[in-house]
Amino acid sequence: MVRQVENLSAKFVEKQKRPGYYFDGAGLDLQGSPTESKSWILRYTRFQKTREMGPGSLQAISLAEARDTARQYRKVLTEGKDPIEVRDAQKTESRRKSSNTISFAECAKNYFAAHRSGWRNPKHIAQRENSLETYAGPVIGNLPVSDVDSARVLRILEPSSPEKPETAIRVRGRIEHVLDWAKVRGYRSGDNPARWRGRLDLAKLLPNRSKVQRVTHLAALPHEQMNGFIEATGSTGNRCQGTGAGHPHRSARGGGTVCEARGVRLG
Repeated sequence: MVRQVENLSAKFVEKQKRPGYYFDGAGLDLQGSPTESKSWILRYTRFQKTREMGPGSLQAISLAEARDTARQYRKVLTEGKDPIEVRDAQKTESRRKSSNTISFAECAKNYFAAHRSGWRNPKHIAQRENSLETYAGPVIGNLPVSDVDSARVLRILEPSSPEKPETAIRVRGRIEHVLDWAKVRGYRSGDNPARWRGRLDLAKLLPNRSKVQRVTHLAALPHEQMNGFIEATGSTGNRCQGTGAGHPHRSARGGGTVCEARGVRLG
């Protein structure tokens, strides 16, 4: 005979103080202890074996919440899964996520600490740290590093890319390095949203680095001033040694580059 479902009332559950089991139905019971504490028990049968699990105490879970939890676990049972095993797996995953939760700012701090000894220029070290704090910090600084995605990376780069393209390029690279560091240590998984290669959205947003770093050529010496230049620099000697004055003579006469002129005796 099937027991009546939802046999208990909220008023009865609240006032009942005697120890024992009070059946609500469909496997959900209220258990009263001699100390007058009350908790919920869910019974179910799997592979002809009866198991019990505790959704929680009455102080933490109301009658309505206990019924809703029981319905969820009965659905798990109909899917061919064991509710206790599913619950334990969920708790394990929750603990894993909690232990792995670290912000992007914390990752950046640890990344710089790990690599600082390999960077010689204190000025450049400060620039690396300050650029991430200034541009990435307001957007993802306090965000769990596992939640950093493409949309947030674009939010960081878009404001600076039109006016300061070189800065945007450097910030993107530094974000990429921090996220790679976080992935190796198990703080995130999946692709790196700051990686340039294969990312059409970043390629459209940021200019090609070769176009940003423009080369400024020095002005050429007019040919009519060549003799005066050679006479003015010829007093140091004719043999080219290291960076001797003979180098520009050979180069200026069209005999080759400065590198080609090294070690050449002028006639």
